Amino acid sequence: MAKTILAVDDSSSLRQMVAFSLKAAGYNVVEAVDGQDGLDKAKQQGVDLVLTDQNMPRMDGLALIKTLRTLPNYAKTPILMLTTESSDEMKAKGRAAGANGWLVKPFDPQRLIEVVKKVIG
Repeated sequence: MAKTILAVDDSSSLRQMVAFSLKAAGYNVVEAVDGQDGLDKAKQQGVDLVLTDQNMPRMDGLALIKTLRTLPNYAKTPILMLTTESSDEMKAKGRAAGANGWLVKPFDPQRLIEVVKKVIG
């Protein structure tokens, strides 16, 4: 059975690229337009991996990760940040919030697939 990935980003073009790449590799993808939408969708259905942007309206990526980590279903679910933020300080904040990994935009679709396969198979 295919694994399901929640892709959270306020850029529709980026969400489409991520979804296209992941679907081509055999994954199911649920798209969310911002952190709040991502949280709502994560509560509605279980996912195997969360891929989130940092800078979004309503709820940013770090807030989303922190909130997901308080939910029993998401205490151990892999969460990857996909963002333009690449400073060591921001990466440290991501790790502290509970992110398992970090990909910097613009992303290479092949690299994204490699990382996802390492994390959830």
